[in-house]
Amino acid sequence: MSRMNTEFAPISTAFSRASKHFQILRRAVLAPFVSALLPALFCATHAYAQEPQKGPVSGLPLPRYVSLKSDRVNVREGPSKEHPTLWIYERAALPVEITAEFETWRKIRDSEGAEGWVLHSLLSGRRTALVAPWKKEPQLLVAEDYKTPVVKLGPGVIGNLRGCDGKWCRIAGKGFDGYMQQENLWGVYPGEKFE
Repeated sequence: MSRMNTEFAPISTAFSRASKHFQILRRAVLAPFVSALLPALFCATHAYAQEPQKGPVSGLPLPRYVSLKSDRVNVREGPSKEHPTLWIYERAALPVEITAEFETWRKIRDSEGAEGWVLHSLLSGRRTALVAPWKKEPQLLVAEDYKTPVVKLGPGVIGNLRGCDGKWCRIAGKGFDGYMQQENLWGVYPGEKFE
Protein backbone atom coordinates (compact mmCIF):
# COMPACT_ATOMS: atom_id res chain seq x y z
CA MET A 1 0.00 0.00 0.00
CA SER A 2 2.78 2.44 0.87
CA ARG A 3 4.57 1.47 -2.37
CA MET A 4 1.55 2.63 -4.42
CA ASN A 5 1.57 5.93 -2.65
CA THR A 6 5.23 6.53 -3.48
CA GLU A 7 4.64 5.52 -7.12
CA PHE A 8 1.86 8.07 -7.50
CA ALA A 9 3.57 10.82 -5.51
CA PRO A 10 5.28 12.38 -8.58
CA ILE A 11 1.94 12.41 -10.39
CA SER A 12 0.12 14.11 -7.52
CA THR A 13 2.97 16.64 -7.22
CA ALA A 14 2.70 17.37 -10.94
CA PHE A 15 -1.06 17.86 -10.59
CA SER A 16 -0.52 20.13 -7.62
CA ARG A 17 2.00 22.24 -9.58
CA ALA A 18 -0.33 22.36 -12.61
CA SER A 19 -3.19 23.43 -10.37
CA LYS A 20 -1.09 26.26 -8.91
CA HIS A 21 -0.06 27.37 -12.41
CA PHE A 22 -3.70 27.31 -13.49
CA GLN A 23 -4.72 29.44 -10.51
CA ILE A 24 -2.00 31.99 -11.33
CA LEU A 25 -3.04 31.97 -14.99
CA ARG A 26 -6.70 32.33 -14.04
CA ARG A 27 -5.92 35.34 -11.85
CA ALA A 28 -3.76 36.93 -14.54
CA VAL A 29 -6.22 36.39 -17.40
CA LEU A 30 -9.68 36.41 -15.85
CA ALA A 31 -9.29 39.06 -13.16
CA PRO A 32 -8.78 41.98 -15.56
CA PHE A 33 -11.61 40.69 -17.78
CA VAL A 34 -14.01 40.39 -14.84
CA SER A 35 -12.92 43.79 -13.50
CA ALA A 36 -13.66 45.38 -16.87
CA LEU A 37 -16.95 43.51 -17.30
CA LEU A 38 -18.52 44.19 -13.89
CA PRO A 39 -18.99 47.98 -14.28
CA ALA A 40 -20.54 47.49 -17.72
CA LEU A 41 -22.84 44.79 -16.36
CA PHE A 42 -23.82 47.00 -13.42
CA CYS A 43 -24.57 49.94 -15.74
CA ALA A 44 -26.68 47.77 -18.04
CA THR A 45 -28.62 46.33 -15.10
CA HIS A 46 -29.06 49.79 -13.56
CA ALA A 47 -30.28 51.25 -16.87
CA TYR A 48 -32.73 48.36 -17.31
CA ALA A 49 -34.07 48.86 -13.80
CA GLN A 50 -34.62 52.57 -14.50
CA GLU A 51 -36.16 52.15 -17.96
CA PRO A 52 -38.88 49.50 -17.96
CA GLN A 53 -39.80 47.80 -21.19
CA LYS A 54 -42.55 49.58 -23.12
CA GLY A 55 -45.58 47.84 -24.60
CA PRO A 56 -45.42 47.76 -28.42
CA VAL A 57 -49.07 48.86 -28.75
CA SER A 58 -49.75 51.19 -25.80
CA GLY A 59 -46.24 52.49 -25.14
CA LEU A 60 -46.94 51.94 -21.43
CA PRO A 61 -44.55 50.03 -19.13
CA LEU A 62 -44.50 46.22 -19.18
CA PRO A 63 -45.24 44.59 -16.87
CA ARG A 64 -47.81 46.83 -15.17
CA TYR A 65 -50.78 46.42 -12.87
CA VAL A 66 -54.35 47.23 -13.93
CA SER A 67 -57.77 46.01 -12.80
CA LEU A 68 -60.73 44.27 -14.40
CA LYS A 69 -63.36 46.73 -15.59
CA SER A 70 -66.21 44.23 -15.79
CA ASP A 71 -67.57 41.52 -13.50
CA ARG A 72 -67.47 39.09 -16.45
CA VAL A 73 -64.15 38.79 -18.30
CA ASN A 74 -63.33 35.91 -20.64
CA VAL A 75 -59.71 34.82 -20.48
CA ARG A 76 -58.56 33.21 -23.72
CA GLU A 77 -55.70 30.93 -24.63
CA GLY A 78 -54.40 33.37 -27.25
CA PRO A 79 -54.93 36.92 -28.55
CA SER A 80 -58.10 36.44 -30.63
CA LYS A 81 -61.73 35.40 -30.24
CA GLU A 82 -60.92 32.23 -32.19
CA HIS A 83 -58.84 30.99 -29.25
CA PRO A 84 -60.78 28.97 -26.66
CA THR A 85 -61.87 30.53 -23.38
CA LEU A 86 -59.79 29.15 -20.52
CA TRP A 87 -61.91 30.59 -17.70
CA ILE A 88 -64.11 33.58 -16.84
CA TYR A 89 -63.36 36.14 -14.12
CA GLU A 90 -66.48 37.26 -12.28
CA ARG A 91 -64.99 39.87 -9.99
CA ALA A 92 -64.82 43.49 -11.16
CA ALA A 93 -61.87 45.53 -9.83
CA LEU A 94 -59.68 42.42 -9.45
CA PRO A 95 -56.04 43.47 -9.92
CA VAL A 96 -54.14 41.75 -12.72
CA GLU A 97 -50.71 42.26 -14.22
CA ILE A 98 -50.29 42.93 -17.95
CA THR A 99 -47.23 41.06 -19.21
CA ALA A 100 -47.61 41.37 -23.02
CA GLU A 101 -49.59 43.22 -25.71
CA PHE A 102 -50.81 42.26 -29.16
CA GLU A 103 -53.12 44.58 -31.09
CA THR A 104 -56.28 44.97 -28.94
CA TRP A 105 -55.32 42.07 -26.64
CA ARG A 106 -53.42 42.02 -23.38
CA LYS A 107 -51.79 39.02 -21.75
CA ILE A 108 -52.53 39.09 -18.03
CA ARG A 109 -51.42 37.24 -14.91
CA ASP A 110 -53.43 37.02 -11.69
CA SER A 111 -52.33 36.65 -8.07
CA GLU A 112 -52.24 32.86 -8.41
CA GLY A 113 -49.95 33.01 -11.45
CA ALA A 114 -52.61 32.00 -14.01
CA GLU A 115 -52.11 33.65 -17.41
CA GLY A 116 -54.27 34.30 -20.45
CA TRP A 117 -55.38 36.92 -22.98
CA VAL A 118 -58.20 39.46 -22.59
CA LEU A 119 -59.50 42.35 -24.68
CA HIS A 120 -57.96 45.63 -23.56
CA SER A 121 -61.42 47.23 -23.35
CA LEU A 122 -62.19 44.94 -20.37
CA LEU A 123 -59.28 46.38 -18.37
CA SER A 124 -59.04 49.60 -16.40
CA GLY A 125 -56.00 51.67 -15.47
CA ARG A 126 -57.53 52.09 -11.99
CA ARG A 127 -55.13 50.62 -9.44
CA THR A 128 -56.52 48.10 -6.99
CA ALA A 129 -54.87 45.55 -4.73
CA LEU A 130 -55.64 42.28 -2.99
CA VAL A 131 -54.89 41.96 0.70
CA ALA A 132 -52.24 39.23 1.10
CA PRO A 133 -53.95 36.36 -0.76
CA TRP A 134 -51.00 34.12 0.16
CA LYS A 135 -51.58 34.53 3.92
CA LYS A 136 -54.22 32.89 6.11
CA GLU A 137 -54.55 35.56 8.77
CA PRO A 138 -56.13 39.03 8.38
CA GLN A 139 -53.84 42.01 7.91
CA LEU A 140 -53.97 45.20 9.96
CA LEU A 141 -55.07 48.46 8.37
CA VAL A 142 -53.82 51.49 10.32
CA ALA A 143 -54.45 55.23 10.43
CA GLU A 144 -52.22 57.88 8.88
CA ASP A 145 -49.84 57.72 11.87
CA TYR A 146 -49.05 54.09 10.83
CA LYS A 147 -49.78 52.95 14.41
CA THR A 148 -53.46 53.35 15.29
CA PRO A 149 -55.41 50.25 14.22
CA VAL A 150 -58.40 50.86 11.96
CA VAL A 151 -59.57 47.37 11.01
CA LYS A 152 -58.26 43.94 10.06
CA LEU A 153 -58.85 42.87 6.45
CA GLY A 154 -59.01 39.23 5.44
CA PRO A 155 -56.93 37.66 2.68
CA GLY A 156 -58.28 38.44 -0.79
CA VAL A 157 -60.15 41.64 0.11
CA ILE A 158 -59.99 44.10 -2.81
CA GLY A 159 -59.35 47.76 -2.21
CA ASN A 160 -58.65 50.84 -4.33
CA LEU A 161 -55.06 52.01 -4.10
CA ARG A 162 -54.91 55.73 -3.33
CA GLY A 163 -51.11 55.89 -3.32
CA CYS A 164 -47.94 54.14 -2.15
CA ASP A 165 -44.68 55.51 -0.75
CA GLY A 166 -42.58 52.38 -1.24
CA LYS A 167 -43.37 50.91 2.19
CA TRP A 168 -46.99 51.81 2.92
CA CYS A 169 -50.04 52.09 0.67
CA ARG A 170 -53.29 53.88 1.31
CA ILE A 171 -56.09 51.48 0.44
CA ALA A 172 -59.82 52.12 0.58
CA GLY A 173 -62.96 50.12 -0.04
CA LYS A 174 -66.47 49.59 1.20
CA GLY A 175 -66.31 50.39 4.90
CA PHE A 176 -62.54 50.93 5.20
CA ASP A 177 -59.85 53.50 4.44
CA GLY A 178 -56.34 53.41 5.85
CA TYR A 179 -52.75 52.34 5.38
CA MET A 180 -51.27 48.88 4.95
CA GLN A 181 -47.70 47.72 4.56
CA GLN A 182 -46.94 47.42 0.85
CA GLU A 183 -45.51 43.92 1.27
CA ASN A 184 -48.98 42.70 2.33
CA LEU A 185 -50.65 43.73 -0.92
CA TRP A 186 -50.80 42.08 -4.35
CA GLY A 187 -51.21 44.63 -7.11
CA VAL A 188 -48.26 46.89 -6.37
CA TYR A 189 -44.55 46.23 -6.95
CA PRO A 190 -42.04 46.16 -4.06
CA GLY A 191 -40.76 49.68 -3.51
CA GLU A 192 -43.16 51.17 -6.09
CA LYS A 193 -44.21 54.76 -5.41
CA PHE A 194 -47.19 56.63 -6.84
CA GLU A 195 -49.93 59.07 -5.81
